[in-house]
Amino acid sequence: MFASADVVLAAAIDAHDTGVRKMAAVSGRLAYFFMCLTLCWGVLTATGWVRRVTGHQALRGGHVMLAAATLTAAGTHALAFLFLDERVLGGLQIVVPFLGGEFRHALGIIAFDLLAVIFVTAGMHRFFRYRNWLRFHQSAYVAILLGVVHSWFGAWANSDIDVMWLAGITVAMPPLALTFLRVAPPELLVRLGLIDGETMPAKRLDKAAPMRVSVDNQRCHRYGFCQTEAPDVFKLREDGRLQYRQLPDVAVNQAVRSAARACPMRAIQLQGTEK
Repeated sequence: MFASADVVLAAAIDAHDTGVRKMAAVSGRLAYFFMCLTLCWGVLTATGWVRRVTGHQALRGGHVMLAAATLTAAGTHALAFLFLDERVLGGLQIVVPFLGGEFRHALGIIAFDLLAVIFVTAGMHRFFRYRNWLRFHQSAYVAILLGVVHSWFGAWANSDIDVMWLAGITVAMPPLALTFLRVAPPELLVRLGLIDGETMPAKRLDKAAPMRVSVDNQRCHRYGFCQTEAPDVFKLREDGRLQYRQLPDVAVNQAVRSAARACPMRAIQLQGTEK
């Protein structure tokens, strides 16, 4: 009788853990899917390739929405471990890496923590120099890579590698291709015919020489990054228009160059002038 009860109890526990693991698997796959979409949209936003299709608010809103969906699905995936009768991770172990579990768990925890911090600090670029904020925000590429490796190791451990081969690679290809285009040298993109060679600077500017500043109003979306980098040259007026000095002092050349690099729409053009 007792043996029979033990069998029933064990079966109940197994059924419970099976359901929880299915929930963890579904939420993990959703996190993987939304993570890839977030990367795609982030690259498209940073390069301005979709500026003609949608506006400033839609660009930012779409990226934030996808990032929130990624963190929600990943958070659900992590919390599922707390409901397992067979304790794999518990308590702080689901948010602090290397406190428990396996190496693949640590990779996923690091990826989730880093993405969460990036998401929370995404709107703080006005409080820091844009270059410093951007370098930290670009660590999302590392977090996504860790998340992908965690997903593949998890699929291998749970004998779902066939699903990942078919669906995982299919979903991963677009963000990988866009990431390559994002980091590839402009010269290579010109040779491939992906961008117009005329948009590339003909020669490097003398850092110590006077320069002329011009802004393409069709490209400019008034993000304000240029004002953060060079407040003496660029200023967003209360009516939303951008005011700037066409011939700034040589002393602020470095700040002006930083402003041009910071513009996500590449709306600022710099030209050398004769001394």
